[in-house]
Amino acid sequence: MSWKVTVFAARPIIEAALVAHEDAWDWDHEIVLSGREVAEDQPEDWVLEAWLDRKPTKADKAAITALFADAKPKLIVEELPETDWLVASQEGLEPIRAGRFHVHTPEHPSVDEPGVFDFAIPASQAFGTGHHATTAGCLAMLTHMKAQGLVIRNCADIGTGTGLLAFAALSLWPRTLATASDIDAVCVNVVEDNAQANGVTMGARRGELVMTVADGMAHPVLEARGPYDLILANILAGPLVSLAPDFGKSLVPGGHLLLAGLLETQEAAVRAACRKAGLRLAARMVNGDWSILWMRKRGH
Repeated sequence: MSWKVTVFAARPIIEAALVAHEDAWDWDHEIVLSGREVAEDQPEDWVLEAWLDRKPTKADKAAITALFADAKPKLIVEELPETDWLVASQEGLEPIRAGRFHVHTPEHPSVDEPGVFDFAIPASQAFGTGHHATTAGCLAMLTHMKAQGLVIRNCADIGTGTGLLAFAALSLWPRTLATASDIDAVCVNVVEDNAQANGVTMGARRGELVMTVADGMAHPVLEARGPYDLILANILAGPLVSLAPDFGKSLVPGGHLLLAGLLETQEAAVRAACRKAGLRLAARMVNGDWSILWMRKRGH
C-alpha cells in the first residue's frame, strides 16, 4: 500500500516548506518529500509531494502542514496503485548531454564520439540518473574542472546514489583512487550493477571504485582512504552545512569540494559554512533553481 499527500502553492511557499523540512530534526524519514514546478511553462507554480507506505495519520498530516508556518495548505490525500514510483518517474527519460558526458537509460542507444563519456544508468531505487539539474550540473562542473587542469589522485563521492558521479570522476581521472558512499544500503547493489554495465571496475586499486554505506564522512573506510583532493557531495543543503567541517578536515591542503543539491536560495548558508571550514569559492554554476559550487580548501 502506498499513499501520497500533495500541496499546490506558489514557488516561494513550497521552497520555504522544503527548507523547513531540512531543519525539522524530528522529521519521520518514512515520509519522503519532494518539491518541483508543476510544468516548464509554469515556473512559479509548484507542488510539494509526500509519499508514505501507510495511510497518512493525523500526526502525518500535522507534520506536513507544520512545514508551511502560519499558512493552512490544502492537503490532497490519495492512495496509489502498487508501483515503484521512483522507477516509474524515470522511465522514458530522454538522454542528456552535460559537459563531456552523455547519460541515458538502457532503452536509448549509446553514443561513440571522441572525447565523450557514455553512461547507461537505468531507473532504480537510487537517485542520480543524470536527469536532475543537480546531477547534470555536477557533470558539467567536473568537465570544467578537468579543463582547468586539475589533477585528481584521490576522490570520494558522498551520497553517491547510482554511482554516476563517481564513474564520471574515474572517466576524467582514470588513475585516481575512488571511493563512493551512501547512507542507503540499497545503493550498494545499484552501484555494483551500474559499474558492471558501464565497464567500471570495483576494487581498492587506482582506477577502481570502493563502495561503502556511511552517514556522511563518519566511516572507517572513508577515514582510512583519505585525505582526498576531491570530494563530491550532491545531497541536500542541510547536510551540506552540517558536513562542511568534516569535508574540510578530509581534504588535503588545496583540495577541491564539489557541492550540489542546494537551491540557489540556500547557497549563502552553504557557502558560509564552507568558509568557516577553510574553504573558498572557486566557481559556481546555476542550473535551473539549483546551485552547483566548486569550493577549494586553503593551502599551507
